[in-house]
Amino acid sequence: MANPSPGNSITLRVTAPSSFTVTSELASAVAAAGASVTALDVTESHHERIVVDITANTTDDAHADRVKAALDALEGVTVQHVSDRTFLMHLGGKLEVVPKVALRNRDDLSRAYTPGVARVCMAIYEDPEAARNLTVKRNTIAVLTDGSAVLGLGNIGPAAALPVMEGKAALFKQFANVDAWPVCLDTQDTEEIIMIAKAMAPVYGGINLEDIAAPRCFEIEKRLRDELDIPVFHDDQHGTAIVTLAALANALKVVEKKIQDVKIVVAGVGAAGNAIIQLLIAQGATNIVACGRSGSVHRNETHTDEHRAWLAENTNPDNFDGTLHEAMTGADVFIGVSGPNVLGEEQIAAMADKAIVFAMANPTPEVDPVIAARHAAVVATGRSDFPNQINNVLAFPGFFRGLLDAGVSDITPNMLVAAAEAIANRVSDDELNASYIIPSVFDPHVAGDVASAVAAAAASNTTERTQS
Repeated sequence: MANPSPGNSITLRVTAPSSFTVTSELASAVAAAGASVTALDVTESHHERIVVDITANTTDDAHADRVKAALDALEGVTVQHVSDRTFLMHLGGKLEVVPKVALRNRDDLSRAYTPGVARVCMAIYEDPEAARNLTVKRNTIAVLTDGSAVLGLGNIGPAAALPVMEGKAALFKQFANVDAWPVCLDTQDTEEIIMIAKAMAPVYGGINLEDIAAPRCFEIEKRLRDELDIPVFHDDQHGTAIVTLAALANALKVVEKKIQDVKIVVAGVGAAGNAIIQLLIAQGATNIVACGRSGSVHRNETHTDEHRAWLAENTNPDNFDGTLHEAMTGADVFIGVSGPNVLGEEQIAAMADKAIVFAMANPTPEVDPVIAARHAAVVATGRSDFPNQINNVLAFPGFFRGLLDAGVSDITPNMLVAAAEAIANRVSDDELNASYIIPSVFDPHVAGDVASAVAAAAASNTTERTQS
């Protein structure tokens, strides 16, 4: 599956003979090469020639080269330059630091910095809790990675992970007004990561762990949650689980099934798969078959990994021993957080009537969604160019907004469920259908609803502890 995408958008500056039909001829050549024209601007016009900027979505670099070649092949046409719009967006990075206070004169400087700032320092020294109100800590989180599991790219290291972490920080600010900063560590040693995170914690109100490979991510999150007094949230696990539960709740409404009655096959037993399964079980799922590269996780094997051992004991009630393809027979729901093209049309056709398929591997899903839609009633992916995008941005900005507003450090299953319900409820019964089970990432109310739900769940947890 390869569709033109804004992630591979290019702008070609073209010189062409001047005529009344030249712009339509240029656009037709680009379209014939398989690209999607999104803009066409005449930047210069002369008596014999014009200069045109053509912007188009392509599938990859090779496709962009073919588009250029198609234009160059036209008589009298020359492609002067090709710009990659994604790389242009990243020039110089995507973040900056902007002061919240004006420094216009000596009076301002004396209060923002020396000598006045010393009074604030001493106030925090005498009462460390005051740092939350008197510094950036109350609204700032660290987006922390070791670069070991970046997107679907694998272990590409901290420098190559930085563009993703910058993007994550930008999303925090855009959708929930949370100040976030990328922290890319040049170590993949579990103890070193924990030590560094603890050492830098005084600056931050929370830590969002990102793109750290399993099983190391489990230990890092657990230790940091135990040893820090700020919230620690691994988005690859819990953000994915929240949005998946929200989408599944609405999809089950569409097909008129209940979570406790359906057979769910999950492909991928890493960080996301584990968290999704745990949250689904917490919501009443009783028949989940988890599949890794070698097939189903079952109780006939000895599992040295404690997380797989947990899955073996808490899923697969029939102790099915077989491949992912075999597990799909009769399944009501497929949830994929694994890799590209692991399923074909035959496996989707073998599912139960009114099946649900969430093929969430990025950028290439586990099964072509167009093919899946021939047999499944509801299809969702992680991509923005198909209906029903299951995207973590629906969860993590509002989730951290709620944590920061509530001033809590503990993250509980009740909060995860509350966030999922808030997202699901953004789709009204009148709107709900097979192609619309999850709200748009640009729905302006999602982050606020999630934040309020998380803060309310936190308050409920506090009340329960106080009463007990």
